[in-house]
Amino acid sequence: MKLLQFIHDDQPRLGIQTESGILDVQKHATALALNAPSSMEELIAGGEAAMLQLEELLRHPGQVQLLQESEITYAPCLTHPDKIICVGLNYVSHAEESNMSVPATPVLFSKFNNSLAAHRQSVKLPSSAVQFDYEAELVLVIGKEASNVPKEEALSHVFGYMAGNDLSARDLQFRTGQWLLGKSLDHFAPVGPYLVTADEIDPGNLKIECKVNGVVCQSGNTRDMIFDCASIISYISQYIRLKPGDLIFTGTPEGVILGLPEEQRKWLKSGDRITVSIDRLGSLETTLL
Repeated sequence: MKLLQFIHDDQPRLGIQTESGILDVQKHATALALNAPSSMEELIAGGEAAMLQLEELLRHPGQVQLLQESEITYAPCLTHPDKIICVGLNYVSHAEESNMSVPATPVLFSKFNNSLAAHRQSVKLPSSAVQFDYEAELVLVIGKEASNVPKEEALSHVFGYMAGNDLSARDLQFRTGQWLLGKSLDHFAPVGPYLVTADEIDPGNLKIECKVNGVVCQSGNTRDMIFDCASIISYISQYIRLKPGDLIFTGTPEGVILGLPEEQRKWLKSGDRITVSIDRLGSLETTLL
């Protein structure tokens, strides 16, 4: 199922992308006098029972008019995750282009909820940095609590997947040995446009691409990850209890600005348009201000 959130009365509201348009879950449920979750967080927390409610809604089409993309303002697919955990240097080619050692274990860092941004949201660049970079990434969303999970069971804890952009201010990122400052600026974690449920996705073989102003800058495949999604979940869960709704950015392939020779680096600037596309997950668009 292809899910999304859009803004209604200044609040995020759950939608289902269908072949004919976007189903407003709350409006449709009201028309049918049925119960259904009104937000992505409610859906994930509701587990299988909440998914069955959505399936019941889809069995009764035509009760309300479907929305079109041009009519909505997207919200981030989730707005209040307990944790946003990111994996650095998770493709050999990206580690090499960044002049960093290929890691023996996953390199973890975090972002915060202030970093979340939606599809087609404009992101204002702060005046405190100048070296702005993109990172196209597969983002997974935890659906069931995970603690000390073996790799063989890890993917059963995933609710779904979406495209993400780990925007980075490199001059802040490398100011100290900790990356947090350059990674967790306001709206520096765009996600979306859709969250596609795990039953429809093979996370181990997805083409991932990034364009800046229409020019392809990154082109890779998730099969080239050093640590695949199952390994990442299992590893994190040995130390940190993962909760429903947690987000994990799984790393970026080669082609970032940082990987270019210093004299060839043209950092992102106001007016640039970045598009992250992943097979079956759609294209996430971000414009910089």
